Amino acid sequence: MPERDTGISEPTLFQGSAEPLAARMRPRTLEEFLGQEQLLGPGRALGELIRRGDLGSCIFWGPPGSGKTTLARIIARYTARHFEPFSAVTEGVARVREIIKDAEDRRRHEGRGTILFCDEIHRFNRSQQDAFLPWVENGVIALIGATTENPSFELTSALLSRCRVFVLEPLAQEHIRALVQRALTDPERGLGRLQLEIDEDALEMLAREADGDARRALQALEAAAEYVVGKEEAGLPVRVTVLMIADALQRRLPRSDKSGEEHFNLISALHKAVRGSDVEGTLYWLARMLAGGQDPLYIARRLVRIASEDVGLADPRALTLALAAKDAYHFLGTPEGELALAEAAIYLATAPKSNRAYEAFGRATEAAQQYPAEGVPLHLRNAPTGLTRELGYGADYKYAHAYEDAYAPQEYLPETLRGAAWYVPTESGYEKTVRERMEWWAGLKKKAMEGRKDGMGMGQ
Repeated sequence: MPERDTGISEPTLFQGSAEPLAARMRPRTLEEFLGQEQLLGPGRALGELIRRGDLGSCIFWGPPGSGKTTLARIIARYTARHFEPFSAVTEGVARVREIIKDAEDRRRHEGRGTILFCDEIHRFNRSQQDAFLPWVENGVIALIGATTENPSFELTSALLSRCRVFVLEPLAQEHIRALVQRALTDPERGLGRLQLEIDEDALEMLAREADGDARRALQALEAAAEYVVGKEEAGLPVRVTVLMIADALQRRLPRSDKSGEEHFNLISALHKAVRGSDVEGTLYWLARMLAGGQDPLYIARRLVRIASEDVGLADPRALTLALAAKDAYHFLGTPEGELALAEAAIYLATAPKSNRAYEAFGRATEAAQQYPAEGVPLHLRNAPTGLTRELGYGADYKYAHAYEDAYAPQEYLPETLRGAAWYVPTESGYEKTVRERMEWWAGLKKKAMEGRKDGMGMGQ
């Protein structure tokens, strides 16, 4: 069978039958592959395994356009195994069974192994993932799964135990630049026949705003090239300009999601920026989440949590403001209500911080779990009936308002927990005032106890 001609003449460059530029420029060897030096560089495990043709089942975890599919195809080349692409988005377990049967026949009759490349493997549920296990276990297939989601969240532990996980990073800007320049000069697979040139500022924009995604960069370049070729007859220069690239890229959508790992990474970054009193970081991560389509009321709930956990009683107004921002957004909606969230976030970031109330409640919760059945002291019990009064319920209770300073020293904890000191205020913000009050009350209690001892001594 003659080899298919991959060269595309200028008149048919942008016809629908032509492969996209990103597909044509896919690297075929490790030498052509750009980026991922942490995996493929000298002495690195993945690169050495591929070169030896010794790689078994594995998972490639990385962002779009980082080279997961390309690496899988290169592995098949280096290991002389049959490459069977498969998408968990469009195909199911029935197709997996067909591939397994073909793989068994191929190994039996040709002595040749099979690489089953499962793109978007995280789209398979747990029972579907289990369909791979026996065939990975007995070596009928080498499974290479590609995912943009954290495998530890999305894949079963049984499947992960049978696969090595390799983490791919977004391509660096220099790699995107090199890839674009390669596409412009390659006459067979790229745009070399068009003899296009790209302005330096256009190349810089493309490298920067591709966000490490090779596919995105090449798609934008191809769109810009299509525009140039279409305008060539009008006498315009055959150059790709920054305006063409900006038009081809259109709007950049912030990398975000509403339920996966990136969702938790972003809210973690926002929470930690507020806790760290960094206003700029706070505003950036807040804007990223909103631009990425995150529910603003979810963000509002997290701001309320931050006000309670990280600001605490160092500034009691923080909780009130966070709740007001939630109500303001609920009343105004998007985009006007987002400003209220931003104001609350700034306030929380610049407020004094204390997690002492958070820690104290945690310790009190532990005590409640450790001593879950301690009786309420008699003097604190409710006495609504004659029997309860006869049993001493409420006896000797001191009504605080009947005493000077509305304070009557008495015990409020069960016997086994008396003397506990779970809440220790800081010297920060309003909590300093709380600390002074607690110390004042402690002094009154100590004085009263000493007076009680002196009275007992005199009575003797």
